[in-house]
Amino acid sequence: MKVSVYAICKNESRFVGRWMDSMSEADGVYVLDTGSEDDTAALLRARGASVECEIISPWRFDAARNRALELVPEDTDICISTDLDEFFHPGWRALLEAAWTPGTTRAAYRYTWNFNPDGSEGYVFWRENAHARRGYKWTHPVHEVLELTGETAENKVYVEGMQLDHRADDTKSRAQYLPLLEMSVLEDPEDDRNLHYLGREYYFHGRWEDAIITLKRHLLLPSATWADERCASMRYISRCLVMLRRRDEARAWLLRAAAEAPHLREPWLELARLLYEDGCWDGVVYFAREALKIKERPRSYVCEADSWGSLPWDLLSLGLYYTGRYSEAAAAAAEAARLAPGSERIAKNLALMSERAGEE
Repeated sequence: MKVSVYAICKNESRFVGRWMDSMSEADGVYVLDTGSEDDTAALLRARGASVECEIISPWRFDAARNRALELVPEDTDICISTDLDEFFHPGWRALLEAAWTPGTTRAAYRYTWNFNPDGSEGYVFWRENAHARRGYKWTHPVHEVLELTGETAENKVYVEGMQLDHRADDTKSRAQYLPLLEMSVLEDPEDDRNLHYLGREYYFHGRWEDAIITLKRHLLLPSATWADERCASMRYISRCLVMLRRRDEARAWLLRAAAEAPHLREPWLELARLLYEDGCWDGVVYFAREALKIKERPRSYVCEADSWGSLPWDLLSLGLYYTGRYSEAAAAAAEAARLAPGSERIAKNLALMSERAGEE
């Protein structure tokens, strides 16, 4: 079985060594340099990568990735698209080959998009960028996705144990994302995923009203049927309403989000946090406990780091403390402290709650 890695890059010389070490398990590495002004291309070639330099104008991520895919030899069985600020844990190829049974066209693997300041994992989901050489192309100017090009049905496998880490280049600007998302929605206004992304991007830019309008459009699309993403749109609408000081509406949207995807921690946790800000302590306890009833971390990209860290236990401890249940509060605070050992605030809360519990 022949495995090839392909990538696009620009001014990423500081990542070359780590990335090439990680990709050394592949049979070939193919890179499209889209205009580096440093020695990225030379360093990649020195490490054995095949590199082409080409300016993509006007810039689109899908056009760049499709051009990079063209560099991969036709006799490749499995292609993997990665970025230079990412790296696989050793042994990934053997795991991929073992999972890639006859008829497989695509594989998903665990992906850590960012890390917390203490080094623990932050935002984690499953990425699906390993695919057959033929039958796929990249589409959309930004937040590009792999799309089937023929009539062959997709057969996807999950590769347990295969792990890709992302150590972001924080010097790179996201300024191009918004205009590219607006372009993407103009090109395909019925694409529900990119309409959700555009509404989310408006939220990130502080354009609350634009975000609300766009996210409501997402929810009205007939194709917008995935509960997880619908729930996320509702949560972003709620966040915008909070910023607009329309808290009652914000709470109503979070209740809708929880009803839409009760299997996710995120809507329950946002409800607990909103009620914490309002001092509604019984509500904090209830919704934090609803979040904690969910034991299995989902594989979708809408899974947020806070939901699986100390925050649910922290909020629960505070709700219990302010309703006079000191022993239960101390137990919840102890779990929060275990998950966030570097938090002085949680440690102080634990000491206080334990003291009050001892007085009961």
